[in-house]
Amino acid sequence: MTDEPDPVAIAGRLADVFAERAAEHDSGNTFPFRNYDDLAEAGLLKLSVPTELGGLGAGLPEILPVLERLAMGDGATALAVTMHISPLGQWASVWRRTRSPRLEELLRMAAEGRLIWASVTGELGLANNMTDARTTATRVDGGFILSGRKSFATNTSVATHCSTTARYEEAEGGPRLLLCQIALDQQGVRVHDTWNTMGMRATRSDDLELDEVFVPDERVVHSLPVGHLDARVLETVWAWAMPAFSAVYTGIAAGALDWAVRQLVRRGRETDPVLQDLIGECQILVESSRALIHRHAGEVTSRELFRHGVQEGIARCALVKYTASNNATKVLQRLVDALGGMAYSRNLPFERMWRDVQAGTFMPMGNLAARKLIGASVLGVRTAPVVDFEEPTR
Repeated sequence: MTDEPDPVAIAGRLADVFAERAAEHDSGNTFPFRNYDDLAEAGLLKLSVPTELGGLGAGLPEILPVLERLAMGDGATALAVTMHISPLGQWASVWRRTRSPRLEELLRMAAEGRLIWASVTGELGLANNMTDARTTATRVDGGFILSGRKSFATNTSVATHCSTTARYEEAEGGPRLLLCQIALDQQGVRVHDTWNTMGMRATRSDDLELDEVFVPDERVVHSLPVGHLDARVLETVWAWAMPAFSAVYTGIAAGALDWAVRQLVRRGRETDPVLQDLIGECQILVESSRALIHRHAGEVTSRELFRHGVQEGIARCALVKYTASNNATKVLQRLVDALGGMAYSRNLPFERMWRDVQAGTFMPMGNLAARKLIGASVLGVRTAPVVDFEEPTR
């Protein structure tokens, strides 16, 4: 990545601006389009695009502190843009090894501002673990017809394209999960105004309906047998999304801690030994999350993560996100004890941070699923069949 400009410094400047706007978007349940314009103007929307293709060339270790710093100002904006920056980084890591023309085209489009991405795989009543879908795929000449409804479609307010999943029941050898790319202006694609939540309101993670949407064969980028853990999904989705989510929730916690410390010092309470103990605990939790995120980024970059095997690799990804999101909620809860009634006022930013951070524990991979997978892996129990790197993908 180039030395100038410093993306973390840019993110810090923007985060301070976004923090001033956050209450308005949270209260109004509105997407922060101005923030996206600022991110684009600053070049951060092409943060993870290779420099050879017109981007800033950031890898996973450089992306994560940028997302954390953005989240210190506005967690919702940081989470939304994660759904763009993380997939581009996944493609870039694969492109650097394969020089895939298809990936190069998408990355150049992003660098030129013609593509903003969203990752849309969630469905109500179905675990979002990238092993199955209720959305159906029907074979037709030249591709597939997709029909279904996705939930938690973060970033679709501004995205031009998205990745999604569908189940192809009639596949040879048994049902397969298709990973597809679609344009959001295609016929049959509709975003439904459904988002009304406790926190992360400005993400506008509305439902996405696919009503007989055509996906050509070349936009079916991968497939795997239903119910299997997949090496390529580990390499891309799990390896990148889990630390990205972790950075966002760690950033919210760090922002809340920074705000709380300023209030306590302003009130002359910094010498209170009880508060010193509490603030020390919160700092330890934030730094513990950062250390684990940093270790994970190193394992992805060195590819050490993928030498553990598919199930253990996914478990290690889940461990990072579980630790960071739960540490973040604990930080916010402990800070309530320090702040008292200030924590409850909607006129102050802490209350929004408190609500926003709660989403971390159930976002993929949610707490229960993560603990089960991690425990099974430690015990040597195989939870599902595995598609390894050597096995065919289509």
